[in-house]
Amino acid sequence: MNTNWKKVFDIIQKPERLIIGLMSGTSMDGLDIALCAVRGSGTATSVRLLEFKTADYNHEFKAEIKSIFSRHDADLQMVCLMNEKVALVHAEMILDAVSSWGLKSEDIDVIASHGQTIYHAPRSLHGLAKYPNATLQIGDGDHIAVKTGIITIADFRQKHIAAGGEGAPLAVYGDYLLFSKKGEDRVMLNIGGIANFTYLPGDNDATKVFSTDVGPGNTLMDQFVQKHYVGVYFDKDSSIASAGKVNQSLLEELMQSEFLEADFPKTTGPELFNMRYLEQAQDKTGTLHISKADVMATLNSFSANVIINAIEKCFGKGTAPSIYISGGGMHNPLLLKQLKTGLKNAEFHSTQILEVNPDAKEAVLFAVLANETLVGEKTDFGNRKGIPSVCMGKVCLPE
Repeated sequence: MNTNWKKVFDIIQKPERLIIGLMSGTSMDGLDIALCAVRGSGTATSVRLLEFKTADYNHEFKAEIKSIFSRHDADLQMVCLMNEKVALVHAEMILDAVSSWGLKSEDIDVIASHGQTIYHAPRSLHGLAKYPNATLQIGDGDHIAVKTGIITIADFRQKHIAAGGEGAPLAVYGDYLLFSKKGEDRVMLNIGGIANFTYLPGDNDATKVFSTDVGPGNTLMDQFVQKHYVGVYFDKDSSIASAGKVNQSLLEELMQSEFLEADFPKTTGPELFNMRYLEQAQDKTGTLHISKADVMATLNSFSANVIINAIEKCFGKGTAPSIYISGGGMHNPLLLKQLKTGLKNAEFHSTQILEVNPDAKEAVLFAVLANETLVGEKTDFGNRKGIPSVCMGKVCLPE
């Protein structure tokens, strides 16, 4: 037997696997690295988060990614070069993290790499009838495997698209396996660049599980701050937005996107919700010259309204789901205040109460997806749009 595949076979036989989950989102702050001890599979999966860190991207690396991120005119040579460079930078970050935890590469069974999304193009966004759903994440898995010496499972989103999905959101798979609870209807709300949530029914029926993007989370606020405040990448503690006043005419115009009215499930990204989207809304409402703080206050309310409306659309006004929050948006106090005001009957929790660091949740979920690739069977979510019943990820061998 090929020695690489023998190693894979040996890992599959283990009662517990050490898997490093990686996540780098559209905010491009850095690489989330989660060391997970994973047992079982399917609904019998259990995960212990052993270590977690975010390896920050330096300014030059961020600029290189942004030069090809969500752009129709991206330089094809730069896309090729960054596919390799992102992988090599991630590999170095992994090796540094492993060393800092007092471990060696041979102690780790598998790396689960999400990669860096540079373009998301579901049909609902590109509108080209002759072309399928598509998405592209760079950071080649083979480079990570060779550089670290660790088997790497990568490129998860392509199988989702091949099986009829839009390549996002993938959180539904891990959310269902880890966080479903008999007798409690749960909403797993992740506020990253784009806000998305998974509905987990209290009867644990997988055919009722529901996951969707809802619209902008942090992306517009982050883009605005980065454009107008030198050396600032996000509105820490919502200090800028809190100093401003919501402009109602601008807010109403921002809410006019057809995407926000589309049925669930759906996906989106900065390809739609970007500075051009904001500037068009400001131009239409004559608000191009309002203060930066007022724009930020309005964008904060925009994200809050998008989330509130989506949850009410699914569950009705006055319902009381248990909402478990993760992602960078949970550190935005003004956004959280607006969510709690708008969803008065809901109970809000951090995923920390479920023993998963909310900043690490997305990386942990990719570790779970990799575990399913190795030892799981596909979960039957029924014959429904957007949630194909598949295992995902390509196996990249280090030798």
